[in-house]
Amino acid sequence: MKSTLLRRQFLEFFESKSHAIVNSAPIVLKDDPTLMFTNAGMNPFKSYFLGNSTPKETRVTDTQKCLRVSGKHNDLEEVGKDTYHHTMFEMLGNWSFGNYFKKEAIDWAWEFLTDVLEISKDNLYVTIFEGDKADGLQKDTEAYDLWKALVNEDKILLGDKKDNFWEMGDQGPCGPASEIHVDLRSAEEKAKIPGKDLVNRDHPQVVEIWNLVFIQYNRKADGSLESLPAKHIDTGMGFERLCMVMQGKTSNYDTDVFTPLIREIETITGTTYGKNEEIDIAIRVISDHIRAVAFAIADGQLPSNTGAGYVIRRILRRAIRYGFTFLDTQTPFIYKLVDVLSKQMGEAFPELISQKNLCENVIHEEEKSFLKTLEQGLGLLDSIVNQSSSKTISGQKAFELYDTFGFPIDLTTLILSEKGYKLDQKGFEEELQKQKQRSKAAAQTSSSDWVVLKTDDQEEFIGYDYTEANVSITKYRKVTSKKEGELYQLVFNLTPFYPEGGGQVGDKGYLETPNGDTVFVIDTKKENNQIIHITKSLPKDLQKDFKAVVDVNQRQRTASNHTATHLLHQALRSILGKHVEQKGSMVHSGYLRFDFSHFSKLTQEELQAIENFVNARIKENLSFEEERNIPYAVAIDKGAIALFGEKYGDTVRFVKFGNSKELCGGTHVENTSQLWHFIIKNEASVASGIRRIEAITSDAAKEFLTKESEVLSQVKSILNQPQDILKSVESLQEENTSLKKEIEQLNVLKLKQVKTELQSQLKDINGIQFLAHQVNLDANAMKDLAFQLGGEHHDLFVVLASKQNGKALLACYISKALVESKGWNAGKIIKYLGKHIQGGGGGQAFFATAGGKNPEGISQALAEAKAIVEGK
Repeated sequence: MKSTLLRRQFLEFFESKSHAIVNSAPIVLKDDPTLMFTNAGMNPFKSYFLGNSTPKETRVTDTQKCLRVSGKHNDLEEVGKDTYHHTMFEMLGNWSFGNYFKKEAIDWAWEFLTDVLEISKDNLYVTIFEGDKADGLQKDTEAYDLWKALVNEDKILLGDKKDNFWEMGDQGPCGPASEIHVDLRSAEEKAKIPGKDLVNRDHPQVVEIWNLVFIQYNRKADGSLESLPAKHIDTGMGFERLCMVMQGKTSNYDTDVFTPLIREIETITGTTYGKNEEIDIAIRVISDHIRAVAFAIADGQLPSNTGAGYVIRRILRRAIRYGFTFLDTQTPFIYKLVDVLSKQMGEAFPELISQKNLCENVIHEEEKSFLKTLEQGLGLLDSIVNQSSSKTISGQKAFELYDTFGFPIDLTTLILSEKGYKLDQKGFEEELQKQKQRSKAAAQTSSSDWVVLKTDDQEEFIGYDYTEANVSITKYRKVTSKKEGELYQLVFNLTPFYPEGGGQVGDKGYLETPNGDTVFVIDTKKENNQIIHITKSLPKDLQKDFKAVVDVNQRQRTASNHTATHLLHQALRSILGKHVEQKGSMVHSGYLRFDFSHFSKLTQEELQAIENFVNARIKENLSFEEERNIPYAVAIDKGAIALFGEKYGDTVRFVKFGNSKELCGGTHVENTSQLWHFIIKNEASVASGIRRIEAITSDAAKEFLTKESEVLSQVKSILNQPQDILKSVESLQEENTSLKKEIEQLNVLKLKQVKTELQSQLKDINGIQFLAHQVNLDANAMKDLAFQLGGEHHDLFVVLASKQNGKALLACYISKALVESKGWNAGKIIKYLGKHIQGGGGGQAFFATAGGKNPEGISQALAEAKAIVEGK
């Protein structure tokens, strides 16, 4: 059965059981600060389980794209080495939010597997929760009895808390789970060892395919459990594993989910899958990782050096490195797989088709960049080996290579082995552990339980219409982190505070207590569909009503910048073309940042045209128009632009300034004239095909122009108030260019003179032409002089020294013939001599330089150089 049909059959089966089919949420989470990526099928429904939102449908079904590469669900290093771990995977699920419970979940799962898919009951095993004394939980006899009506009792196995009790995290909704496992082994193997003895034993052909979670408890901060008022069903079935079962394979990678990618990798690299284990692992790694990277980019997450972007870059670099090491690929090729992937999965996930070019461009650029890094790393590793006095390379040095340049440690180990060296693995692990501890300590956060003061169905946001309101606190909790200390999170019955989202920062402000005290709100965020106000302290009397006041000055500046992003988007599409799409934004009170798709650097004329376009819209005094809660399709028909990577509901907010029409949940000015002026501060590349503009408006623009005017006045004063300042500056530039040429000519004559003087001072020491001398030259001139002398002598050993700006410089040149015959290394020698000038340096075996802060040590360094040649 083909994977596309299997996916459709699952969804249609549960649709027949009155479940609404919902689209997959983006793989990159934008409104849940507790997670970088969707790592489980339940993530999009967390707010329902927590009781913060009311679902429109109480029964839903979906296939959710997931990514597991960080936190406790970190399978990255296992991917490729076995046949069933993945970074990106699909999770088929059916969900009940307070509707049905264990009986229906178990009955329907069994019906789908055994009746619809006709999987043999003899090959299936089920597990139920055995109970846990520490939590005071008994065996899940309800699930046991339900299964007993469907399968033989010897097929029902008991599982401990690790395998059969699911939890959202350290706190929150949780409950017992019942897993379904399948035994794919041959009849001969089954005769030797019963399948039940291999369940949950990491056997590659006795695997879990479906997990039925019965959410009925809430885990509190103290570790205790309390029953939930409503019971929920959360199931997740691994799509790739199910395909393996239905296609009669023993490896996920042998199914049609992966084989098109594997065939393309074979074609591009000239390799064959299934003949060599190292090559097989590399092909599995690449075929898995391209899925994770392409889906993440298609959902709006570009590779970067921080956060979620760093995770994506790390996955891609792992794929590149496996291709480089085991498939002998020295040029980019992984980007070519996007075409295959989009054709294969584009029907189920259309974002792969719409963002295909972006995915290809970004991946191609990342490949080119990292292959250069690998080349640079190889050179640095050679340098480390050449400078090592031992056959064991320092773990600290290897860690620096790994941490600073991203050079993979297993590649370091492989290369060292080929050269007859070994790595101090323990030292490397110690450095890695130190880094992990630092990161963990910085990120560690603990939260107390929510203290509920008042029952409120759902918090109401009134910030579009009001910047202050009388509110009451419905619940609060304390959050402690090493980075920020103790903070409090407050939820109100209604709020004028805009929570961070859609690229816009959260509001700041304060709570005014009845007795006149003030509690400052330092940030506002949204988590699991509730607006959280962050404070450093709690009001004294939590039960009273408060006046919530937004910082209107910051709100106004932020709103100005948010409106400017809409006008900028319109300008870019008008001037550069309709191919421009927004790829990200950040709206602060002080500035805005806007990322967009475009194939080349913007010219000065284009930037000026964009500025002029936006400022023209500002001068037109365009009024803000909005329609709230209108159907998504209606807004699109009206010309609204929907942003890729965003998940929109059935109804949306339609925002309009003249011909600028977008779907947006942010705050805006009432009239474009309030922006005052728009100024582009910077334009640069973010990734291949992605450009970034940084700009300012309002107060920041006024401040910028005031400072520019002050600087201009100072320049005019320095130039004695010229009538034409531009002509005066151009005259200075011409004069400076002329003087530079004169200096260059004088330096050539000076270098020629110094060379003639030094030629006569060469000394023959044991058949070596030796020179150690202090000169009045800069570092570049010293290098030129050394190489000129070296070009005339094949047995030269030169050490030059110079004092420049109160600092000492050393340069060492050794003829290549002497490097080979004597085993000398200029890099090591200059490092030794550098100690006398209280500095350090390095370089190649035949030329190296050093700098230091002690010019008084120059004479001693030159004397030491002579002693080396004399063999003393």
